[in-house]
Amino acid sequence: MQGLAASSRVVVLAVLLLLLLLLLGLAAGAADGRRRLVSGSPDEPCRKMTLYYHDILHDGANNTANATSAAATSPPALSNATYFGMLVVFDDPVTEGQALPVEDEPAAARAQGFYFYDGKGSFNAWFAFSLVFNSTARRGTLNLMGADLMGEETRDISVVGGTGDFFMARGVATLRTDAVEGLFYFRLQMDIKLYECYV
Repeated sequence: MQGLAASSRVVVLAVLLLLLLLLLGLAAGAADGRRRLVSGSPDEPCRKMTLYYHDILHDGANNTANATSAAATSPPALSNATYFGMLVVFDDPVTEGQALPVEDEPAAARAQGFYFYDGKGSFNAWFAFSLVFNSTARRGTLNLMGADLMGEETRDISVVGGTGDFFMARGVATLRTDAVEGLFYFRLQMDIKLYECYV
């Protein structure tokens, strides 16, 4: 550094200090014990699970105590057959088995978010929600979003991130309509496969 002017020496020292701080930050991030796993094959996810999403839509009458979702908007008169334009907000129970949890039984997770009907000519929706886990088995969130093409037997939505046990997870959730009871209850089977995991 002999040939450098005083101002240049300060810049070089600042850059070196910044690199040192960056390296210390990376070392601290690796020190939490997590390592990144990326699957090399669609058949071999780094983590998978099957969960059941239960949606009980408020019918505007007598199911106030049991409802877990509510229409935040009414569908406009453009297409009443497909509910085009209707937005539904939900806080739905998610279970490991098909049965709804009984009164004081905790759910495996809560699905919190919204869907809206976006098919003017066909019955389709678009989901954006977080699976919120808060148990001894799993803690954290998984964030999911994508098109739910309801006419298909199975459809995929993206797992775009997560926190806690699912820190920065990426993958796919395959949805299958498992049960429908009228207009006010449906159950989805979600086969979740994570292809990027931090463990």
